[in-house]
Amino acid sequence: MRIGEAARSLGLSLRTLRYYEERGLVRPARGEGGQRWYAEDDLRTVRHVRTLLAAGLGTAVIAELLPCMRDDDGHPAPACAELAGRLTQERDRISGAIADLESARGTLETIIAAAPAAAVG
Repeated sequence: MRIGEAARSLGLSLRTLRYYEERGLVRPARGEGGQRWYAEDDLRTVRHVRTLLAAGLGTAVIAELLPCMRDDDGHPAPACAELAGRLTQERDRISGAIADLESARGTLETIIAAAPAAAVG
């Protein structure tokens, strides 16, 4: 299917699909005149990219991981043993960021609690 049809079926903008292509995340075939043609595998890859983005991974990390991913009933799954280690690193990075945010929230809660009652809104 052409890029417009692919974008509609995925609920994405043309710009987003082009961005994914620029980042090496998807490589649709090219027809006459350079038109992009998306196969079902390309659509599946884009769905996996969206899942991994939602999990907090950046596009550079996703580009690194995609060659070692397989489809598991519509969800990305590791296909190489070493991928679990890389995913663990990313999970630990996200856990650290969550801890930092929780600490910042705790600091703000302490400051808010010390404010005069009329100032708290």
